[in-house]
Formats: sequence, C-alpha cells, structure tokens
Amino acid sequence: MSDFETIRAEREGNVLTITLNRPERLNACPPAMADEIFTAIRDLGDARAVLLKGEGRAFCSGADLAANAEMSVSGGDRAYASLSQHYNPMVQALASLPVPVVSVVQGPAAGVGCSIALAADFVIAGKSGYFLQAFANIGLVPDGGSSWMLPRLIGTAQATRMVMLGEKIHAEEAERIGLIYKCVEDDALAGEAKALVERLADGPTVALGLMKQTLRDGLEMDFAATLAAEAKAQRKAGSTQDAVEGALAFLQKRKAAFKGA
Repeated sequence: MSDFETIRAEREGNVLTITLNRPERLNACPPAMADEIFTAIRDLGDARAVLLKGEGRAFCSGADLAANAEMSVSGGDRAYASLSQHYNPMVQALASLPVPVVSVVQGPAAGVGCSIALAADFVIAGKSGYFLQAFANIGLVPDGGSSWMLPRLIGTAQATRMVMLGEKIHAEEAERIGLIYKCVEDDALAGEAKALVERLADGPTVALGLMKQTLRDGLEMDFAATLAAEAKAQRKAGSTQDAVEGALAFLQKRKAAFKGA
C-alpha cells in the first residue's frame, strides 16, 4: 500500500485494514486524513472486505478544529470547501464500496468521526465507545452525511436528540436503539471485529456488494422500483462463480468455498 501520513493501510489476506493514526489528537480528522482514506479505499485491489479502526484510545474525535491554519476546517467558507472537496467525497466513497466494511469504535466517534464510523456496513463498539454529534455545542450543523444516516438508523426522534442536544450515545445504548450492530467488552473488541470482517471477506462478496446497493437504493425508491432492482441484482449475482459454488455446496451438504467472483 502507499505511504500515508495520517493513516495506515495494510493488507492481510482478503482484508484491507485502515487505521486512523493520529492518536495524540484522538485521531482528529483534518482534510488530509479524509483524502488519505479516500485514496486507500479507491485502491482495494483484490481485497474483499475493509476494517476501519482508530489507533489508541479513540476512533475519531471529529474534524481537527485546532489544527494549524493550513489544515483548519474552521470558518464558514473554509468548512464548506473542506466538506465539498475532502470529507464528503470520502464518506460517499466509503459508504458505496462494493465490499463489506466493518468499523471498530473505542472511545469517541464524534462529529465527522461519527459519520465515518456509521458509513460502514457493520459498526462494532467496545463499552468505552460512544457516538457524539456535538455540533450544536459550537453553533454548527451536522455534516459528513449524518443528517441522512441518523434518522434512517434510529428514527427522527432519536436523531433529533443526538443533533440538537449534543448528547453522548454510549455503545450499549447505541446497540439498543439500533445505531450500531454490536457492543462488546473492550478486551473482546479486536477479536470480535477480526472474526466478523474475516467472515465477510470469505463470503460471496459480489452478492454482498449487491445487497449493500439494493438496501441503500431501496431507502429512496418505491416498492415496484425495489422489486425491479432486486431482479437485476439477482441476475448479476446468479451469474457469478460463487452462485454456482453455493448451489453445489448446498447439494453436497458442505460449506461453500466462495472466491468473490
């Protein structure tokens, strides 16, 4: 993988692991980090799943408001440019990856860090983890796609609570209200995340990518359009080698050996 300054990108087997690597800043995300995440996920190669995590005791404490003038995202015009040119393309690319994405949260996932975490298909958090939309506390509005994601994940009432009151949602409550996939003990977090991402990477990843697309598109389409989209996706999935392998494994009463093709 390419050399990066604010993240690490490492391949192990079928999994690409991206680590936000500014632990001294609780992995606060300047525009340069957003660009590096974007670059890393655009170069998947033959990776069949992505694991996204933070170094140290945080996932990501948000955009880096205290950085030097060149990196700062403060100020209305600068914030608009940073979102339009850096953060938004990264979050959209992350959410639309054709392979499963698992994010691993310990400590804060705040501001745009919350959006980055929730853009994954599965969010698994340790009990130390929490999710925070603190924009109201500094006179700003939610960004990074959280205005779209939150009401769809947890409903308008809970989303309004998060963005207008700026309350922390700790990992156990986040699981209970449907914000994340799973909350586990902190000492089990790495192992649980690794097992999950490896299971996904060993799956029929063409079909999994099509599932992602139809689920997301279905939020914006009517029932008839969704039925048509499913039929098209099934035609593509049914033409893969994995579909042939899946059928043979079923008939032969064995575990399928999917290749992601």
